[in-house]
Amino acid sequence: MAITAQMVKELREMSGAGMMDAKKALTEVEGDMEAAIDWLRTKGLAKAAKKADRIAAEGLVGVAVQGGKGVAVEVNSETDFVGKNADFQKLVSGITQAALGVASVEELAAAPMDGKSVHDTVTAAVAVIGEKLSLRRMAVVEGDCVATYVHNAAADGMGKIGVLVAVKGTDNGIAKQIAMHIAATSPLALSEADLDPAMVERERSVQIQKAMEENEASAKPKPASVIENNIIPGRMKKFLEENTLMGQKFVMNPDITVAQAAKDAGVEVTGFVRMAVGEGIEKKEEDFAAEVAKTLAG
Repeated sequence: MAITAQMVKELREMSGAGMMDAKKALTEVEGDMEAAIDWLRTKGLAKAAKKADRIAAEGLVGVAVQGGKGVAVEVNSETDFVGKNADFQKLVSGITQAALGVASVEELAAAPMDGKSVHDTVTAAVAVIGEKLSLRRMAVVEGDCVATYVHNAAADGMGKIGVLVAVKGTDNGIAKQIAMHIAATSPLALSEADLDPAMVERERSVQIQKAMEENEASAKPKPASVIENNIIPGRMKKFLEENTLMGQKFVMNPDITVAQAAKDAGVEVTGFVRMAVGEGIEKKEEDFAAEVAKTLAG
């Protein structure tokens, strides 16, 4: 397969690897982008690559709670300026409130708002605000109590990152603290049981390959049994501790895990949502001056 300059550029942006390393990785795996990232990681040439970190699109995430139900909604715009626009903020607030009565983004698009559907309301707002707008997604959590946290708030209940945390039991403020923790650490799942098995197996494969290559290069190679029974379990334990909410060290008190903090507070965390504006969306690169000029031109 021919490896193009665009493919090399994309892999470099995703992994932080150098140009020649990125090209070699793509060549080795015949252009498979995900496999190329794994190849770079086994060689120690890639930074931690999480697609969720590739935040490019603009807009706001709105959060709201009613009873034991919490919702998070993402509404996208073309530029960051729109997030500061009062009309756009009012739109996001209205859509978020409408989300409390539905269960999916499809239902939300059809839900009533200002005398018409949410979808038609968003479409009408395009003419007023002057940019392409889109209702991208929503998420729901339910529990005895649901706490919210908004990071980089643009207005009440909306900002660049919205977090919901549902707990079982009587919340004494710990849920809000855990929500703040989630905003900072971005866990992949609640616990090991909630992680995608394919993701775990992929990580295990990467660590095995990496350990084998490190062992071959070592002046004192270890037996294969040591790698299999000691090194890999240790690395996987660290992976789970770093990427599951219950296994992470609590930001408010790093001496204990989030699981222990919740237990000490007498609650059980039953679910969470962390929604960041534009995560997973690639945006055409534009310098700041060009963005300003485009905005002023309408």
